[in-house]
Amino acid sequence: MIYYIYTENENEFIDKAKAYLEKEEVTYLSFDALESLDVREVHHLLVTGSVEEIKRVLAIAHQNNLPVGIIPTSKQKELMRTFSLPSKLEDAVELALIPSEKPLDVLYVNGTVVLQEVVVGDAPPLDVFDTALGDKTYFDRVKIFWRTMRKVKTLQHTQMKITDANENELKLSAVGVVGLEYHNNTFASKLVSSQLSASDGKLSIVILSPTSIMQYMGYLFKALVSHLSPSVLPRSVGYIRSSKSHIETKVPLRVLVDSKEIGETPVTLEVKEKALALSVGEKFWEKQAEQTSGKDSIKVDHLPSDEESSAYLSKSIPFFSHASKEQYTSLFTNLREESKLSQTFMVLLILATMIATFGLFINSSSIIIGAMLLAPLMQPIVSLSMGVLRQDSTLEVNGAKTIALGVLAVLLTAATIAMFTPIERLTSEMSGRLSPTILDLFVAIVSGAAAAYAKSNEKILGSLAGVAIAVALVPPIAVAGIGLGWADWHMFSSAFLLFITNLVGIVLAAAFVFAILGYSPLHVAKKGIMTWLLIVALVSIPLYRSFVAMEEDIRIQKILSNVDFDIGRYHVKLTHIELLHKANIDEIRCEVISTGILNPEEKKALKEAILKSIDKMAEVIVTFRYRL
Repeated sequence: MIYYIYTENENEFIDKAKAYLEKEEVTYLSFDALESLDVREVHHLLVTGSVEEIKRVLAIAHQNNLPVGIIPTSKQKELMRTFSLPSKLEDAVELALIPSEKPLDVLYVNGTVVLQEVVVGDAPPLDVFDTALGDKTYFDRVKIFWRTMRKVKTLQHTQMKITDANENELKLSAVGVVGLEYHNNTFASKLVSSQLSASDGKLSIVILSPTSIMQYMGYLFKALVSHLSPSVLPRSVGYIRSSKSHIETKVPLRVLVDSKEIGETPVTLEVKEKALALSVGEKFWEKQAEQTSGKDSIKVDHLPSDEESSAYLSKSIPFFSHASKEQYTSLFTNLREESKLSQTFMVLLILATMIATFGLFINSSSIIIGAMLLAPLMQPIVSLSMGVLRQDSTLEVNGAKTIALGVLAVLLTAATIAMFTPIERLTSEMSGRLSPTILDLFVAIVSGAAAAYAKSNEKILGSLAGVAIAVALVPPIAVAGIGLGWADWHMFSSAFLLFITNLVGIVLAAAFVFAILGYSPLHVAKKGIMTWLLIVALVSIPLYRSFVAMEEDIRIQKILSNVDFDIGRYHVKLTHIELLHKANIDEIRCEVISTGILNPEEKKALKEAILKSIDKMAEVIVTFRYRL
């Protein structure tokens, strides 16, 4: 016999459903009279009611091995989507009458059936159905994103111990957990959809454990604003897949089952495999993972688990991540060693200087690049940046002392080579380091950020070689040393300004990145970062002037390239125009292509015409070429 268990609050709906059940032998029973149900007379159950009422019937069906079908009301949209139930009443009744040939797993929490999900603590937006976004506009989704972000202040980490079916104990720190059995269109189920199957005897718990607001914001933006599921699990989320999970927490957390609070932790989630013959739509099975291994799977290694991190995060979620004790100890050990002056450091630096200086004279970029890779000057600069960040006087003093002695060694080595080399010719590799601008500061800042990030991650330490090439610390000091050897103050000061630009840019950016990565509390880091921000601002003044001068040089080059001069009997055009800034007066160097040989008066007239066209005093040095 078919029994239709219904709620009396939906009498009108039930009357409509009865019209499609006239051909069936159905006994109607309200939930008020459910105690009178004799399961021995039942061979199929139908149910219409609230989520809690439906779960009562599902428990009866499971305990007595009875098939059951749900006839949802028009308001139960999420129920329809989860189990792919038809929205049209006639079709819903027809599906509910068909006994399922594929039994489903049933998830229990402390003995209570879970229809959709169980939430332990707070886990926004993992516990939210994606219909919350629906047809929302981009601006509406941004509003939802900011509303969710405001909740971050209320999220608090607590230590958890999760024990799986194999008695493996996992200790970690998290703000909340979402447990589910099959794909139900929540954000949690979308993240682990490949792990969800309705008939494999496994449940999945998705763990929310953001270690910083920035980290959490990244996932939220992608989920709520972009409305995309990350292709890989976000750094703030982990999961455990097992047939049973027991959750204990240091601080009691509330437990919600299908949005109803049932108590506090500790709590046990357990799956009964293929225990319920529930009539569902075909699309329900299509949403389940096609293949899942019978093994448990765990992915929580990236979540905070040590006591230091748990204690730090339990106060409040910081804006930036907090480095673990192991990360901090490992990095500081390396930086302290690299900040000290050593024989190896000096030998490598002097050899690199010699290579770079000869490369500058030869005008070979490949030789100079080799010197950049060999020079170890980046190491004490990164160490100095950490000392600035942590206000660590030992690290600051050692780093600054090593840098100062290293720079002095480079200057003296390059100056000595310049004095004993019988060539005093400014090559393009040298001149290229005599006009630093604000753009060079930007390069230094980005390189400093890359150096700090690479230094904090052992897997990408090899990238430091690329950083060394990008920022080129030794070549500008070598050029400054050549300037000393030639007694050219302008050359020395211009090249040394480029080195100072690289130094301050790297220190500031590296300190800032280390702060983001959590190697110092913000209240400690603020003083050092602000000091070096002021230094960078001061260095930016001459750099900005150089940038303006570079713009002026480009303007002059364009003017002279686009102007043809008629000097006496001949037509003249300028090519290969270069501007060199000297201490006393600038030089314009170019090639002159003329239709004939100019006499001294015509050459003087050409010079006057060039200077008049650019409205600037300068020495003009030309190479004549003649058009035949």
